Amino acid sequence: MITKYGYSTVGVISIISFILIASSFFISAMPVRVILIALAVLMMVFTLNFFRDPERTSPIDETAVLSPADGRVLFVKEVDDHKYVNRKAKQVSVFMSPLNVHVNRIPIDGTIEIAKHVEGEYLVAYDDKASEKNERSEIGISSKFGKVFFTQVAGFVARRIVFELNVGDSVTAGNRFGMIKFGSRVDVIVPHECEVLVKKDEIVRAGETILFKFPRKN
Repeated sequence: MITKYGYSTVGVISIISFILIASSFFISAMPVRVILIALAVLMMVFTLNFFRDPERTSPIDETAVLSPADGRVLFVKEVDDHKYVNRKAKQVSVFMSPLNVHVNRIPIDGTIEIAKHVEGEYLVAYDDKASEKNERSEIGISSKFGKVFFTQVAGFVARRIVFELNVGDSVTAGNRFGMIKFGSRVDVIVPHECEVLVKKDEIVRAGETILFKFPRKN
């Protein structure tokens, strides 16, 4: 299954690949013909792989904060958040390579209270300063257990952030909401009392891996 966020790119690459293959038949030099065909196939395979969108089954646990992205845990740390949680908090950052699934998913049930795009730089995604300096989306969800703040951070290669969320939307954990085209990272910030369930360098999956758990309210 190909994500709808990639239809235009897949269309363009398909046309370019067709032109390369068609052109190869008018070239008598076999090495050049092989190179053109191989290039067309590689471009198409990479594009289809990048925009794949497999189905996911989210855990049934309303206290869980799910990973919004596939990738590797880059940071697990304590922070003082002044953008949405507004107090001592915990953060998990997930780095996405070009080979990961790039469709992003909602981390928890709730209502969108922040949804904005922020212009910025394009530092490499694993730079700790990228979350403050790079182009990004900033999204805040008010859940029944507390606030969850997360960002899609553009990196050195990724220059296209897509998210379909607006303030006031009701959202469900595990549902698709956008993607970052060609790599980068997401940051997830929750109140300090949440339990962290992942560690640095762990591989996580969007909509399935639990990053944090809120304590249940009595």
